[in-house]
Amino acid sequence: MFVNFRRVSKCQLLTTGLLLCTLMVCWEELDHHVVSHIRSFTYRYLVDRYDFDTLPQPGAIISYPSYLINHPRKCGGGRDRERGLADILLLLFVKSSPENREQRQAIRNTWGNESFARSELGASVTVLFALGVHHDAHERASVQAALLQEDWEHQDLIQQDFLDTFHNLTRKLILQFQWAHEHCHWACFLMSADDDVFVHMPNLVRYLRQLQGTPSKAPKDVWVGHVYRGSPPVRRKGNKYYVPPDLYPWVSYPDYTAGAGYVVSGDVAAKIYRAILVLNSSLHIDDVFMGMCAKAMGVAPRGNVYFSGQAKALRHSCVYGHMITSHGHAAADMRSLWRATTDPGVKRQSGGLYCSMMRLLLLCRPYFQNTYPCAAAFA
Repeated sequence: MFVNFRRVSKCQLLTTGLLLCTLMVCWEELDHHVVSHIRSFTYRYLVDRYDFDTLPQPGAIISYPSYLINHPRKCGGGRDRERGLADILLLLFVKSSPENREQRQAIRNTWGNESFARSELGASVTVLFALGVHHDAHERASVQAALLQEDWEHQDLIQQDFLDTFHNLTRKLILQFQWAHEHCHWACFLMSADDDVFVHMPNLVRYLRQLQGTPSKAPKDVWVGHVYRGSPPVRRKGNKYYVPPDLYPWVSYPDYTAGAGYVVSGDVAAKIYRAILVLNSSLHIDDVFMGMCAKAMGVAPRGNVYFSGQAKALRHSCVYGHMITSHGHAAADMRSLWRATTDPGVKRQSGGLYCSMMRLLLLCRPYFQNTYPCAAAFA
């Protein structure tokens, strides 16, 4: 077949050229969303070979940043444990930035209120805020003074001497598991959450007790949250999540849970800490590093549709009865959501055929929603 170029108009040539140019410009984006995901998913579930144990932490002795603020007896210990006063159901770390005092106070006044958990839910929950030091050297002294005053009032900050930046999120993850190992390794569960995440504490406590079974039985191999499976590393320079091949050579990440909010049992927390001692922690994406540690220790995550990941729960009483986490809440929003979810009438309204139908209508709409998946309507 021959092309008669005499019949090809200048407009057709121009259109074809523009299409080719657009394809060339957008190919990296198309590849990231299509080809890279296919390669990644194939690698994850067919090859599934990650030699993380060949990436040792340099040096025989691991040096951790020193504590600037610490409360080693926050979980009790010693005589407290002997008298049965330190049976911690949940050790909950909130990852926070030094300047986010308003967010921390909103959490203390709502879902992170330890007294509420103890008196209303009969659960021993320890809530701590994990921080580094302020990234701006000019403001650091004043911010640190404010943190010391805040901690004097509330006694719930844990701070180490590293810059509190996006690229040090893995350092903050290590802080949590290190502190849990040193000062609260007897807690049944450990949870990590961002400070813009709303946690429905009554639903969470009920869920953890179901996982626990009986109070005398320690839960095993629990790692639950919003699971990402077969995700590829971002190779586009300039992207916030860019990871170069020399830092992470594989085409797929191991399965991991969204860092916005996840729960592990005490035995898994101990395994993650042991992995931290030997793996290279240079990767700045903390939830992926968590996945690397878990993979090295033979721990697999399980998904729960009511752990929202990066999504936000819909505001409806039929959803409140099931939600566990919701992401992306400012302080005022967190307070209003707490009032709505703890309304005595919500529990009465969350069951029955009406709410089953409402969840179906709310969560299974035929267009994309940044909220719980459709499967949550049937959970």
